[in-house]
Amino acid sequence: MPATPPDALLFITPGCPHCPSVLQGLNELVKQGLVGKLTVVDVAEHPEQGAEHGVRAAPWLRLGPFTLTGAHSPAELRQWAEWASGEEGIAHYVEHLLRQGGYQQAAAFIDADTQRLKPLLSIVANPGAKIEVRLGASALLEAHANTPALQRLLPQLGELTRHADHRVRADACHLLGLTGSAAARTHVEICRNDAHEEVREIAEEAMEELGKNAKT
Repeated sequence: MPATPPDALLFITPGCPHCPSVLQGLNELVKQGLVGKLTVVDVAEHPEQGAEHGVRAAPWLRLGPFTLTGAHSPAELRQWAEWASGEEGIAHYVEHLLRQGGYQQAAAFIDADTQRLKPLLSIVANPGAKIEVRLGASALLEAHANTPALQRLLPQLGELTRHADHRVRADACHLLGLTGSAAARTHVEICRNDAHEEVREIAEEAMEELGKNAKT
């Protein structure tokens, strides 16, 4: 159970086939203490509120930091409520968006709080993740090149350069090159002697990038 149960905001419409089951599932979570407060809005009666939140279809749910649309089973709602606190849920939510082709929504979610970049490293560290998810997570991190938000991840990226899978080491090395931090050089230098050719090549590119942009 989350330390602080998330609040929920649900938009419904008359005749919506999935709204009653989502509403029922959320009511059960309120009773169980997994949701703190549930606010339900009939978007047909209050279109201005729907417009304010960008609601295009119902059911539309804001559960803690997450925005979910369409049908969700009671088990799925419970899982999202439990994920609403902590880094694990952030990674799952971004993966959920990327699987649906929602890169722009994922980017807006990260931009709203760049502390959410750190959980993306669990995707980078998973060579078994779907390619669209891995590429999307890398792109989200790359979008913060040469910023303090990416530089804060330097210790974790350094650890990933020692990962057993060469794809993870290569991605970590690439991202280190984008930190714009002179402190990344030590990790990248080690990658230049990696057993895998791809990692060595990316290390050379990363070192070049750091040579152009590295700061103390």
